[in-house]
Amino acid sequence: MTSSLESARSAIRPFHRKSEPEVLAPLVVSATVDGSVRREIVHRARGLLDDLRQAQADGWVNSFLQQYRLGTEEGTALLSLAEAFLRVPDPQTADLLIADKLTEAEWSDHKGQSSSLLVNSATWGLVLGKAVLGDSSSTLKRLIAKAGEPFVRQAVGAAMRLMGQVFVMGRNIDEAMKRMETKDNRGFTASFDMLGEAARTKDDAARYFESYRASIAAVGRNAARGHSVSVKLSALHPRYETAQSAKSVHELAEMVRVLAQSASSLGVQLTIDAEEAARLEMSLDIIETVARDPSLRGWDGLGMAVQAYSKRARPVLAWADALGKETGRIMQVRLVKGAYWDSEIKHAQERGLTDFPLFTRKAATDVSYLACAKDMFAAPNIRPAFATHNALTVATILEWAGAERDFEFQRLHGMGEGLFERLVREDGYQCRTYAPVGGHRDLLAYLVRRLLENGANSSFVHQLADQSVSEDELLADPVEKIIAVGGTRHPAIVAPADLFQPERVNSRGIDLDDAAILKETAAEIAVPLKLDVTSSVTPIQAVELALAAYPAWAQTPVDARADCLDRLADLLEINRGRLMAIAVQEARKTIPDALSEVREAIDFCRYYAARARVDLAPIELPGPTGERNVLRHEGRGVWVAIAPWNFPLAIFLGQIAAALVAGNTVVAKPAPQTPAIGNLAVALAHEAGVPEDVLQIVIGAGDAGAALTADTRISGVVFTGSVPTAKAIARNLLADDHRPLVPLIAETGGLNAMIVDSTALSEQVVRDVILSGFQSAGQRCSALRLLLVQEDIADHTLEMLRGAMDSLVVGDPSDPATDIGPVIDQSAYDLLMAYRSSVQDQILHEIAVPAKGLYVPPTVIRLDDVSALNREYFGPLVHVATWKAGTLEATIAKINAKGFGLTMGLHSRIAGSSALVEQLARVGNLYINRSMIGAVVGSQPFGGEGLSGTGPKAGGPHYLYRFCAERTTSTDTTSAGGNASLLSLDDGS
Repeated sequence: MTSSLESARSAIRPFHRKSEPEVLAPLVVSATVDGSVRREIVHRARGLLDDLRQAQADGWVNSFLQQYRLGTEEGTALLSLAEAFLRVPDPQTADLLIADKLTEAEWSDHKGQSSSLLVNSATWGLVLGKAVLGDSSSTLKRLIAKAGEPFVRQAVGAAMRLMGQVFVMGRNIDEAMKRMETKDNRGFTASFDMLGEAARTKDDAARYFESYRASIAAVGRNAARGHSVSVKLSALHPRYETAQSAKSVHELAEMVRVLAQSASSLGVQLTIDAEEAARLEMSLDIIETVARDPSLRGWDGLGMAVQAYSKRARPVLAWADALGKETGRIMQVRLVKGAYWDSEIKHAQERGLTDFPLFTRKAATDVSYLACAKDMFAAPNIRPAFATHNALTVATILEWAGAERDFEFQRLHGMGEGLFERLVREDGYQCRTYAPVGGHRDLLAYLVRRLLENGANSSFVHQLADQSVSEDELLADPVEKIIAVGGTRHPAIVAPADLFQPERVNSRGIDLDDAAILKETAAEIAVPLKLDVTSSVTPIQAVELALAAYPAWAQTPVDARADCLDRLADLLEINRGRLMAIAVQEARKTIPDALSEVREAIDFCRYYAARARVDLAPIELPGPTGERNVLRHEGRGVWVAIAPWNFPLAIFLGQIAAALVAGNTVVAKPAPQTPAIGNLAVALAHEAGVPEDVLQIVIGAGDAGAALTADTRISGVVFTGSVPTAKAIARNLLADDHRPLVPLIAETGGLNAMIVDSTALSEQVVRDVILSGFQSAGQRCSALRLLLVQEDIADHTLEMLRGAMDSLVVGDPSDPATDIGPVIDQSAYDLLMAYRSSVQDQILHEIAVPAKGLYVPPTVIRLDDVSALNREYFGPLVHVATWKAGTLEATIAKINAKGFGLTMGLHSRIAGSSALVEQLARVGNLYINRSMIGAVVGSQPFGGEGLSGTGPKAGGPHYLYRFCAERTTSTDTTSAGGNASLLSLDDGS
C-alpha cells in the first residue's frame, strides 16, 4: 500500500515543466482574496510602506540602490567592481580594474543627488577616482594625482568592504553573533549561513563542513537566543549533481546527519537551503533520509527552504507536511521567492528542454507565494517562515494569520529595513534575519546575486526606490495581473523550442538532470548495436553517380532542397536514441556528448535550410534605367565531404547539408573509426527525400579520401581534420595542371589558449578549464590546450584545479556517472601516452584511470613558457604556463606567433582587457568568461584561420555561399524598341 508520503512525492515530478497557465490556474484560486479583505490588506500594506520609506531615507543601502540602479552605466560599473575587486591580489591589476570601472561612467551626474550623506560621500570618492584615472587634464586631477593610484585603490577597497559589511553579518560566526546583539537587530533572530561558492573540490567541501559544524556549536552555546544555521548542500560536495547522485546523495545525507545530530543535541534549528531546480529531487532524498534517522526522533529543528518561483513549490510543501507526519515532527519550512531565476531560464533554453521549471513573470511568483503561504498555514506538520521584502505579501500573510503567532517572517541581512521592526518590537511577531557569515572575499558572488535580485526592475525593493512607481502600482494585486494575461509566459522570455524563431525550431533536448529520464536514456543507449558497415561503391563509382545526378538536383528549387533538410532534421529527432547509442558505442562519447552531437546535427540541417531560403534567392542589383541585373547562387557540381571521427554526425551532416541545399551533389566519406553513424545519417537523408545518387557514401581510410580528392571531376572539397591532411588535400587539388581550380573548405585544430588574469573568479575558471580541457577526453578541435594564468593567482588556481580533477569520473562512456571516456583508438592512445612519458617530470597533476581500455589520464603539464608548445596533442592534456601582470599584449603576441587561430578563452572582469584581446587575438572564436567548447549553430559560427582553417565559419550566415557558384545576368530591357517604363513617366509635379 502506498503511503501518504510516497503519494506526495510522486505528485511533485509532473509539475516540473508543466505549462505556466496550467500550473497557475489553481494557484490563482487559492491566492484570491475578496474585495473587503483586499481593502484591509492594502490599508495595512500602506502603513508598512510608510515604515519602509522612512527606513529608506535613513539607510544608505536603499539610497545607494536608488542612486545607482542596475540599468545605468554607473550601477553596472559598481556591481562589476564589487564582484571582483577584493579578490585581486596584485596592485597593478587592481588599478586596471578600478580604472576600467570608474572611468566608464558619469559619476558627476550623481553629486549631491542623494538624501544620504554616505551615498554622497561615496559619489565624491568616485568622482575623484575618475579624475585621477580618467583622461581629464584638470587641476583637480593634477592635485589628486600626487597621492597616486594607491590612494584610490585604498579608498575603493574601503568602500567595497563597507558594502560588504552591509550585506554580511560578520567575518566569522562569533563576530556575526555579537553583531546580532546590537541595537539594530534588537528583537530579531538570525539564520547564519557560511558564505562561499559551491564546492569545487573535496577540500572545499571539508572546509565548509567544518565551518557549519563550528557555527552550530557556537550558536548552541546560547541556544535560548533562538538563532539557527542554514546549510547549502552544494557547498558540502563537489559533485552534487544528478549523474553523480548514487554517490553524492548518500555522502551528503551522512554529512547532514552529523550536522543535524549536533544541532539536535544543542537545541539549534538547522535549515537546508534550496538551490537550482536540477537539485530538488536529490535534496528531498537527503532531507527524508535525515528526517527518518532514529537518533533525531522528536527533534523539531529540521528545516528546509521552498522556492515559490518553482512550479513544484506547492506539491513540495505537501510532501514536507507528509514527511513531518510520517516522522513525527514539525518541519520548519522557509518559503522564499527564489534566487536562481535568470540562470534557470538560460539553462532550459540552452538545453532545448520542453519548458521552464519556474514561472516567467514576477506576478506569477507572487501568486504562487501567496497560495503556498495559505497551504503552509493549513499544514499541521509545518511551522511556516515567510521570507519576503514585499509589503503587500507581508500584509496578506498578516491578514490570513489573524491572531496566530506560531510562524515567523524572514529577511535578508542588509535588505528590508523598516518592514518588520514595528511588527517585531511592538506587535510581537517573530522575524529571522538570513545572515551570511564570511570574509569579504567570500561575499562577492553572494553580494552580486543579492543586488541583482533586489535591483531587478520587477523586484519590490527596486520599485520602492523608484520614485516614478506609485503606491497603487506597488500594491497592485498580483492575482489580477495574472488573470489579465491568462497565466501565460512572459512575452519577452522565449520558450526553449522557439529560441531561434522565426528562423527555425530549436532542437529538442533531454532533461538529463531528471534522474528517471537519465535512467531511461542510459538503458536505451546500453542496448548493443551491430556496427559493421561496408561500402557498396568505390570512390570512382560514387563520383560518377553524383555527377550524373547533378543537373536534376541543381534544377530542383531551393525550397524543395531545404524541405529535404527539414525532414531530415525531424527524422534525426525521431531516431535520436539510436543515433546516441551509436555515438556512445562507436565514437565512445559520453551520454551528454552524444546528445549534444545529435542536437547539433539537427540544428545544422534546420539552420542551413532556413538560410538557403533567404540567402540563395536571386538578388536584383542596381543599374541604369533600361537594364536588369540579377545575381544568382547555384551549385558548383560534385562536392566531396570528409568528416572527422570526433563529431561523426554533427560535422558529417553539417558538411553534407550545406552542400546539398546549395544545389550540389555530394560524395561523403566518414572517418574510418566511425562509419556506422555516417551510414545511418545518409540512410535518413535518403528517407527524407534526398535522391540516392545525389548523396553517396564511401567507406574507407585515407586512401579512399585521396582517391576522391584526386578525381578531377569534383567541384569542391569540405574537410575537417588535421593540418597535415588538409595540406595534403590542398596539394592534391593542385597536382593536375589541367583540372579546374576548386574551393577547399578546411577546418583543422589549434593550440587553443585560455588567458586568466587575477580579477577572474577561480571557481568559474576551474569549472571552465575542466569543461574545455577534459570533456570529450579532450578530443575536440576547440579544446583547451594551453592555460595561461597570471602568476599572482597561479598557485591558488592550480591547487583548486587539482582538487576538481580528483572528483572526475573516468570510465565507460555509457555509464551516466562517467565524465570522461576513452580516446578513439589505439594509435591515438599510444601517441598521447608516449608524449606523456616524454614530459613526465613536468606533470603537475594527473588522475587515476581504469587499467583496461584506452583511457588516457587527464593531465596538467607545466611549461616554462608559451613557446614550449608547438604541436596539438588531441586528448585530455592541458599545458599550463604563467604570465606577469602588465604583459597581456605580449602574451597574446606569443599565442598568435604559433600560427594557429581556432579558439581562445579569456577570464577577466576588466572590459579593457576583453577589448584588447578581441582586437589583437587572431582566432576564429573568442570566448570570454565561459568555456571554450560547445559552439551553437547560428549563435557562435565556428571555424578558424591560419593553420586552423580556411573559413567560412560552419553554422554561420556566410557558409553556404562558399558552396555556390555566383552567376550574374544583365539584360538590356530596351532592346525590343525603347525604354517603355521611362517614356511613360508623367511630369511628376
